[in-house]
Amino acid sequence: MVIDPGGNGQKVLKTIEVLGLTPIFIVNTHGHFDHTAANAYLKRATGAELLIHRADEPLILGQSRNAAFWGIEVEDSPPADRYIDEGDLIVIGDITLQVIHTPGHTPGGVSLFTDRMVFVGDTLFQGSIGRTDFPGGDYRQLISSIKEKLLPLGDDVIVYPGHGPQTTIGQERQTNPFLVGGGFHWF
Repeated sequence: MVIDPGGNGQKVLKTIEVLGLTPIFIVNTHGHFDHTAANAYLKRATGAELLIHRADEPLILGQSRNAAFWGIEVEDSPPADRYIDEGDLIVIGDITLQVIHTPGHTPGGVSLFTDRMVFVGDTLFQGSIGRTDFPGGDYRQLISSIKEKLLPLGDDVIVYPGHGPQTTIGQERQTNPFLVGGGFHWF
């Protein structure tokens, strides 16, 4: 499985080939082009099934237009082969990932939880949270997603964000300024 192929599809494909793997899924935690720009390339190269939350599919279908706003040229993604939502399970061999709908950064943001680790896209970062000032972002909803869906996973769960270093739920519960005390507010 490839999670959030934001770019450099050739490098991702080379790594897949060197490791002798055959991806069956490309999963987007959300639809921003920095997490989806290599969808089309990798889908053509591998035939893997593309999965995303229904609410974010419009973002991938129009990603060339969104990226152009930032002066970046990317290819539009193909449409999803399958939509994922809260409670769905993605099974790859003996690994099962539970889909947790964590909107706020985008309406269709999801996190993928398995075996004491969670892949969160841009929902939660070490010492920060995802931006909510882009269209579809919602600060209150993002904080709610983190507090109600990610924090209950347990303090020892390793968090793999879409950018920056890994962290743990416990570290973020204790030190993330958006989660302790009154937190920061962007409204």
